[in-house]
Amino acid sequence: MISVIFLIAISTALHAQIPEPVHILMKYYPQIVKYENNRVYCKNGESFIFDDGKKKSPQELLDNPDIEDMFTYTYQRGALSAPIERYFDPGRIRYEGLFKAIYGKTKNEVAKNLTTIVWCPKTARQMIRISTINDIHKRVMEISKELDEHPDWKKYVSNIGGTFNWRNIAGTNRISFHSFGITMDINTKHSHYWQWVCDCTDENKILTYRNAIPQGIVDIFEKHGFIWGGKWYHFDTMHFEFRPELVWK
Repeated sequence: MISVIFLIAISTALHAQIPEPVHILMKYYPQIVKYENNRVYCKNGESFIFDDGKKKSPQELLDNPDIEDMFTYTYQRGALSAPIERYFDPGRIRYEGLFKAIYGKTKNEVAKNLTTIVWCPKTARQMIRISTINDIHKRVMEISKELDEHPDWKKYVSNIGGTFNWRNIAGTNRISFHSFGITMDINTKHSHYWQWVCDCTDENKILTYRNAIPQGIVDIFEKHGFIWGGKWYHFDTMHFEFRPELVWK
């Protein structure tokens, strides 16, 4: 008879073979079910390479990442303590295939899992569409409830820029994560975006950081698993995106 200790030893050994980033992904995305031979497997039968072994430039990390590359930069919760280093964009590196396996490969596939909620019913009263996958809509409702307790932030959370919108990122062939219904742009009139500031789409441009979003708003989003584009060198201070694997770990 195989002893319990032996089985535990085998399980521990197999667990240890899984890279830490994959452990983190599996913790927050039940659609990811297995890691084997440098590949990440999803419930829908698709699998993706974890580490392609290639050394990449900052641009190549954006344009042709593997799953491991998504963890190149460490996202830190809370207020920024120092100027953001050039190219430091935690969360902008995205392996699209994995997220399409989670949320949907087409506009119609994603739309099937969207629901409409009232955003900040006390202060904004705006109808928005959010994904229900992994209960993201419930997290957004909690964020909405907390922000509604701060009428002094009304100008930032009213007339928000948008949630679900199937499209590419401006100036690129990369899909915007608005396409999955897991992001939110708050009021653009009180936000700063690197492309607007430099009047360009050149990701190698030297940028001057700008931000007007209160830290309290950022803290509430982060508490519920959203990263903030204001922590990117290529700043996008209106942008919040559900990425628990980065913000919660």
